[in-house]
Amino acid sequence: MSDPTHPTAPAGGTEVAPPPPEPAPATTERNASLWADARRQLLRDPVFIAASIYVLLVASMAAFPTLWTRQDPRACDVQRTRIAPSWEHPFGFNNLGCDYYSHAIHGARPSLQIAIFATLGIVLLGGIAGLLAGYFGGWVDAIISRITDIFFSLPFLLGAIVFLTVIKQQNVWTLAAVLIVLGWTTIARIMRGSVLSSKGLDYVQAAKAMGAGHGRLMFRHILPNAIAPMVVYATITLGAFVSAEATLTYLGVGLQPPEESWGIMISQHQVYFLDHPWLLLFPCGLLVGTVLSFILMGDALRDALDPKLR
Repeated sequence: MSDPTHPTAPAGGTEVAPPPPEPAPATTERNASLWADARRQLLRDPVFIAASIYVLLVASMAAFPTLWTRQDPRACDVQRTRIAPSWEHPFGFNNLGCDYYSHAIHGARPSLQIAIFATLGIVLLGGIAGLLAGYFGGWVDAIISRITDIFFSLPFLLGAIVFLTVIKQQNVWTLAAVLIVLGWTTIARIMRGSVLSSKGLDYVQAAKAMGAGHGRLMFRHILPNAIAPMVVYATITLGAFVSAEATLTYLGVGLQPPEESWGIMISQHQVYFLDHPWLLLFPCGLLVGTVLSFILMGDALRDALDPKLR
């Protein structure tokens, strides 16, 4: 006998089925991975976007200089020596009567080439050394750490000057090689610390218990979780190596004329600063802007990849 007071029983006493539950509102599944969250944050960061645009512009100068100027940087006329900037020649002419704007555009290529090659080299060399040291530990870690300490004891600038003086051949490849030899140690330390903190995580231990080999554990499970700090440091190092190339060239042990380089432009025209300041300000401005943009990109990457800073 039905209860007339039951919510499913109408006044006539006939039972009816309860109404079906309302469907849950549709939700959009969100990719909660570290890199996806970082990408979303970076796309909303005006500083990162502005720095990235500047770096892309400089990269286009290095890759496609003819998009920026049709002038030949080696077409010089001494009668135009140190003529001030004009609408047709926005950077004026240098002390040899060459178009200074074309020199600045073509000078981006060797600086970026050296920075990119050197950064790739230290990422490969230092990353592998740090990965091996952190994963295996023991005598492997001891040997790699002692080698790292030896290179750490070498002053970077002094060591680069000595090596380049001994080599007596200054070009893009020798400068990149010297920067790799002296610059891989920090990457190795960063990677070692990241691996030490990652290899004890539960999913790594679970993969190890299921019989995963050393290669799979290192490159499939540990490396993706430990690579973020290295990416941040590598981005900042790109700017540091652009600055290092200009410094070594300014000191006379880097690139040599007739190569176009911002460091060569600064070295050759420093004496004209009081009378013709644009000869120093234009290459210095491009150099400072490029280095600063890489540093700002690295800082933004660090903030985006660290959940504690969000």
